[in-house]
Amino acid sequence: MSIELTEKAATHVKKMLAEQTDAIGLRLGTKQAGCTGFAYVVDYADTLGDNDQVFESHGVKIVVDNESLPRIDGLVVDFVKNNLLNEGFEFHNPNVTDTCGCGESFAV
Repeated sequence: MSIELTEKAATHVKKMLAEQTDAIGLRLGTKQAGCTGFAYVVDYADTLGDNDQVFESHGVKIVVDNESLPRIDGLVVDFVKNNLLNEGFEFHNPNVTDTCGCGESFAV
């Protein structure tokens, strides 16, 4: 099982975490949403639960709940800037079998 950040994503996450007093890492997961089934959930991890797995990538702790893990195992998260006004995380998930037209949800 693995979850990774690119160096650009890790640099961005470290800046975000430095502004949060209680954050111990980045929480990644999935929720049912959209027309194809699931959407990514990105948040700060303040605590660890009994059903959480912890990964580390470029010095950042990544917390994933056990229910989401099979859907995002092998995920690589990048941080991209498309132009001066558009930036965000880009997800490269080897488990995805289909995505919706707008790119907001995916199927595994």
